[in-house]
Amino acid sequence: MQHDKVLILDFGSQYTQLIARRVRELNIYSEIHPFNKIPTNVEEFKAVILSGSPNSVRGEDALHPELSGIRGVKPMLAVCYGAQYLAHFSGGEVAPSNTREYGRANLSFIKTEEAFFENISQGSQVWMSHSDTIKKLPENGVLLASTTDVENAAYKIEGETTFAIQFHPEVYHSTDGKQLLENFLVGIAGLNQDWTPDSFVEETVEAIKAKVGGDKVVLGLSGGVDSTVAAVLLNKAIGANLYCIFVNNGLLRKNEFESVLKQYEGMGLNVKGVDASDRFLAALAGIEDPELKRKAIGNAFIEVFDDEAHKLEDVKWLAQGTIYPDVIESVSATGGPSATIKSHHNVGGLPDFMKLKIVEPLRAIFKDEVRRVGATLGIDPELLGRHPFPGPGLGIRILGDITAEKVRILQEVDAIFINGLKTWGLYDKVWQAGAMLLPVNSVGVMGDERTYEKCVALRAVESTDGMTADWVNLPYEFLQKTSNDIINKVKGVNRVVYDISSKPPATIEWE
Repeated sequence: MQHDKVLILDFGSQYTQLIARRVRELNIYSEIHPFNKIPTNVEEFKAVILSGSPNSVRGEDALHPELSGIRGVKPMLAVCYGAQYLAHFSGGEVAPSNTREYGRANLSFIKTEEAFFENISQGSQVWMSHSDTIKKLPENGVLLASTTDVENAAYKIEGETTFAIQFHPEVYHSTDGKQLLENFLVGIAGLNQDWTPDSFVEETVEAIKAKVGGDKVVLGLSGGVDSTVAAVLLNKAIGANLYCIFVNNGLLRKNEFESVLKQYEGMGLNVKGVDASDRFLAALAGIEDPELKRKAIGNAFIEVFDDEAHKLEDVKWLAQGTIYPDVIESVSATGGPSATIKSHHNVGGLPDFMKLKIVEPLRAIFKDEVRRVGATLGIDPELLGRHPFPGPGLGIRILGDITAEKVRILQEVDAIFINGLKTWGLYDKVWQAGAMLLPVNSVGVMGDERTYEKCVALRAVESTDGMTADWVNLPYEFLQKTSNDIINKVKGVNRVVYDISSKPPATIEWE
């Protein structure tokens, strides 16, 4: 089945991924592409959205998209930078803003009987985030909405299906943002809302069958949501031809290797557990740089996989639980406007010696969509509700070099923190939580003796897909008990701190 598709051109806004997710919440498929790498098959997209950007249209570094096959041809919505771009280079005027145009604002004027603002009332809250403002609309521009401080908050271009806004409908603070996107995509552009978890499962299973045929596939299970959903999807498509390997890299949570293997027993998956802890710790010996650690873990993982894959006859494919944010965050600064934050161990393919083709059934979807697909597949809600856990595991939560003793300390700390969240009924209110072992010792007192031991940082965040995240305001009583338990029960730790940084500017993981 062919679904209507939305093309989102990324100009580097921190909110670009949120636009894609809001569109998909409307059951419409969307894809993000860098503004300077517009797909050659642009005719396949039924509508186009231009994202915001930290750049200014007035600067020498203004980003110029090639819109010749888009503008006036397809319905287009220009957000923030996009709206200013259309104004500045089409007969309008953009100037530095005299007032601070950042944060919440309210629509003080809406053009009546305008389909773009159907079911949206005057006074509706929107989210502003820009330092420039449109002083004069472009040629054929028609004003659609204003706020108290921003006269040209929304406009359309007569003779085209082109709309532009100087606020962000994709963020939660814009209370009618989803309605606005629906008005544009469904009411004006006429897109069908038929891209659902059920249709994704059905079409992905058929696509896997067509792609893989009767070949054997090997998959690395991690115990996490992504690899589990990928495994169940593949199992549904190819059954006994799927061979799952769960590798203990020595950097898992306490007792996780055993508990995850047991969990998979009842799911009908063909799983083999491989304990390669010593191999990974040896590969990491003396390495402190986060990127080098990721590479060492990734390389060791590939070596273990190669050894295990060779024990299976005629395996042709390697399956991976890569999801869309992995792909987006791994786009380099040269490939598009969004800078690489960190490399992802499951993006970028394999060395030639493995000679395996790759199948990535979840590559096109976000984490929240993975969970919805998992629910459609009938996977246990408790498993689907598990917090994300990084591929390199505790390797990137131990800052500095890694030793078996540091792993032991952090596993104990992590277990107290995570089990405490569950006991206090807080686990499901948190998107991701974990502990970091810091490369510093601090002075403490235990009994009457001076100690000089490790400091650990606890981290708990709220998010929907990991692209942005806010720290969670956990109860003081919980933090107090958790801190006491860690210091009293974990030998080698005498100080506990709580991380109250949001993403951006911080990342969720410390490395």
